[in-house]
Amino acid sequence: MTKINATPQRLYLLQLSTTTLPLAAGQTLAMSSGCYLIQTSDEKNILIDSGLPADYQPPPGTPPTENEKNVLEHLTDLGLGPSDIDLLICTHFDVDHAGYHDAFAQAEFIVQREHYELARSGHPRFAPARAHWDHPALRYRLIDGDIELLPGLKLIETSGHTPGHQSVLVRLPQTGLVLLTIDAVMMQRLFTPDRQAWPGDDNEEQLRASTRKLLDVVEREQVVLVIFGHDGQQWQTLKKAPACYE
Repeated sequence: MTKINATPQRLYLLQLSTTTLPLAAGQTLAMSSGCYLIQTSDEKNILIDSGLPADYQPPPGTPPTENEKNVLEHLTDLGLGPSDIDLLICTHFDVDHAGYHDAFAQAEFIVQREHYELARSGHPRFAPARAHWDHPALRYRLIDGDIELLPGLKLIETSGHTPGHQSVLVRLPQTGLVLLTIDAVMMQRLFTPDRQAWPGDDNEEQLRASTRKLLDVVEREQVVLVIFGHDGQQWQTLKKAPACYE
């Protein structure tokens, strides 16, 4: 088990791609895909998710992506390689979140036990990236529910999008508390108590419960910044690597 007793110092948003989806009546929806890097006060590196795999083939008719840059390229720009990652937090094993896991064989992987066991059982949803997240060289630490992974870094169980999904709460020395909802709340406009599920969400009742849980965290903990997993409009306004939140 990797022991880190230091505190988070920097948070990098690694934007992997952007997409514009057509909607009814000529409207569009801006989507962003990304992962995250946390650096601690003793220079440990914690990666959150890893993005689409290089071998991914999108379904026919999928709108083209732009501004593509994979996680390894982002790390290179920050002077890091795969072996520099100490922990990899797996929010869930959807193909757009777990496609480069096997590049980080020296890291310890942190995942909710419920999610890992469901995926390993052969659930078809997680098959597209299985070769990457179920590589025999990877070492997993299975957790149950909310935990403080290290001082200032908390993992929050937020099932609904998938069973055993997890979001991340990080305290930075200057910015304060930042909540990464990941896919528990993909878009800012969905951050409401009575929201509806989207296509791809597993369980609407659990999704609403998790959303309310995160809304309570924001109010109770006085969260300064909430970052939504795929909100292209919000991501345009955020600091992205090589800039960071401190």
